[in-house]
Amino acid sequence: MTMIIAVTACPSGVAHTYMAAEAIERSAKAQGWQCKVETQGSIGLENELTAEDVAAADVVILTKDIGIKFEERFKGKTVVRVAISDAVKRADAIMEKIAAHLAEKA
Repeated sequence: MTMIIAVTACPSGVAHTYMAAEAIERSAKAQGWQCKVETQGSIGLENELTAEDVAAADVVILTKDIGIKFEERFKGKTVVRVAISDAVKRADAIMEKIAAHLAEKA
């Protein structure tokens, strides 16, 4: 089964961080994929990704509006960088592009 992991963070560290996480999870599950999202919000890291999560991931989604902490964890992985607003409003389109990419690799 395809595994998508993501890290969301926004400059204010509040609403969009969590809205993006929910949208990514919902869209990944609609594709039939497993998904885990770490949030780096105003109260720090939540739902922190483990080394096992990273190792199992087929694709990593990172928001690009603000620096992601510990980004070096994803070295060697397929990383998709998206604006936080796109993660919130266009998660389905992002997942469709990822699905197309994974189909090409298969």
